[in-house]
Amino acid sequence: MTVPTRIQNFAADLTAIRRDLHEHPELGFQEIRTAGIVAAELERLGIEVTTGIGKTGVVGVLKGSRPGRTIGLRADMDALPIHEQTNLPYASKTPGVMHACGHDAHTTMLLGAARYLAETRDFAGTAVFIFQPAEEGLGGARAMIEDGLFERFPCDEIYGLHNSPFHAPGEVGVKPGPAMAGANFFDIRVTGKGAHAAMPESSVDALMVAAGLVGQIQTIKARNVPSAERIVVSVTQIHAGAAYNVIPETASLAGTVRYFDRETAAMVTERMQALCDGAAAGFGCEVTLEMRNVFDVLENDPTLSQAMLAAAAELVGEQAQEKSELVMGSEDFADMLQVVPGAYCTVGHGSGVALHNPGYVFDDASLPLGAALMARMVETRGAA
Repeated sequence: MTVPTRIQNFAADLTAIRRDLHEHPELGFQEIRTAGIVAAELERLGIEVTTGIGKTGVVGVLKGSRPGRTIGLRADMDALPIHEQTNLPYASKTPGVMHACGHDAHTTMLLGAARYLAETRDFAGTAVFIFQPAEEGLGGARAMIEDGLFERFPCDEIYGLHNSPFHAPGEVGVKPGPAMAGANFFDIRVTGKGAHAAMPESSVDALMVAAGLVGQIQTIKARNVPSAERIVVSVTQIHAGAAYNVIPETASLAGTVRYFDRETAAMVTERMQALCDGAAAGFGCEVTLEMRNVFDVLENDPTLSQAMLAAAAELVGEQAQEKSELVMGSEDFADMLQVVPGAYCTVGHGSGVALHNPGYVFDDASLPLGAALMARMVETRGAA
């Protein structure tokens, strides 16, 4: 691995920043402290800073030593509503909130890239450092875009990354074209008629209707979607009742649809609505469905994917690999890629503990590589 010596020399500083962020996690659109640390570090480096974009987003702008193109680099800042169980000395001090997806590492990597580029200034064009809030299902990317991100800071290309605990340390992977699934979230509410549990004949049992819908929804994938199509329909929540002896009047379901084909996703919505309408007619109750798009399909520009792989190969050699598998997980950097062409890669650290897990850990030894890769995208693409 040929991470620049300058970055290796401040690796300890990156570790300290990452562990501080890990110790003080903040949920989406609440990243006040995190954004403050980011803005202060960028200002210390002499980078022009704008805060409050998309509520808590931060953008830094750094001009190179010669004219060129504008390259955007993006990192996410938010944590998850998970109670940490790692027992690390720098474990979360906020009960029920944890950096269980490594966004603390992504933020730190981008700060490392900003520091390197600010100290060297040996690049053409302009670097735009985008620190995004609320990636975890709250629409932080869309909030920044709606707040004029790319009108205020026009970019020719944009790049992002995500840590991967199941790939070897130093392995960088890029999947050209469609790479990660789009995501819809749904909420279903059933309103029936409550009654004493000893007299169920007096009720219209909302809980029974909701329970039936759980199984019926699964038939959509099994019987309405072509078998070769990559789509997932998952009911992840059911809520009803608060007493042992009361049949509840209302019940609710929630879940997600992950897809690569937008027409198939629309068909799933139509089938879910038909099932809800059928349940309402059959049981004499009210059933409402709300389906909302949260992430688009993440599509890497094929040419810029190869550019990112080439930059990674300069750092890690054969560990830079083109990937072919589609990932059913989602990422709202997809929405930025719908506006500006670019690419998104994974950087392995090999901890083996899944993302979104209370035992998730990140290997700080991967911080310099992430910083170097992001910086290298500016160095190689600013003059392209």
